[in-house]
Amino acid sequence: MKPRPAVVAFDIIETVFSLEPLRGRLEAVGLRGDVLDVWFAQVLRDAFALDATGVYLPFRDVAAGCLEQLLVGHGVPAGQGHIDHVLAGFAELPPHADAMAAFRVLREGGSRIVALTNGNAQTTRGLLERAGLLGLVERVTSVEEIRHWKPRREVYLHAAASAQVEPSRMALVAAHAWDIHGAGRAGLTTAFVSRGVPYPATMQAPDVVGETLLDAAHALMRLAAVATPGAD
Repeated sequence: MKPRPAVVAFDIIETVFSLEPLRGRLEAVGLRGDVLDVWFAQVLRDAFALDATGVYLPFRDVAAGCLEQLLVGHGVPAGQGHIDHVLAGFAELPPHADAMAAFRVLREGGSRIVALTNGNAQTTRGLLERAGLLGLVERVTSVEEIRHWKPRREVYLHAAASAQVEPSRMALVAAHAWDIHGAGRAGLTTAFVSRGVPYPATMQAPDVVGETLLDAAHALMRLAAVATPGAD
């Protein structure tokens, strides 16, 4: 049993903020809304492949390239206007309904909160501010700082170092198994937000599982607190 984390890092896209409004933007440029899941999976695939071969590109560049490919493949004009319209939606994603409650549970339980994103730091701050969450977040850490994408080990270690804690005292909350696996392999405590999706047996198991963000936050708070040196 791992100890209660001093710092909790939240993955941002999909975990804290929903991608659902992007379906309407995809439809507005001539695609079907159900291509959203394929597109986002392709963005991750290409980013991971680039990183594995020693190449770093920021989120927007990879997302734009995959979207252009998707548009052309569906016989839809791949003009810059269409691409910009869809990508602009990332700055307007809504938080999941229990995000505020989950953040408050952790803060009230004594854990600090940071954001850890494969996306852009400025966009992430904007999302958190629009959702009223920024005041609960100590730091926004983007992979842009280290020029590697999660789930590279270096990203999680950088996040822990930036928060000035040992990796074992940081937790990651994420709805992506690959993110949980990467954080666990780097020595972090992990909390998987399942939302009805089973965790794959091929990856390192999470330390705790919650159906929702709030469930995951409560599960982390149920971990044993670390004794304060000198306390009775």
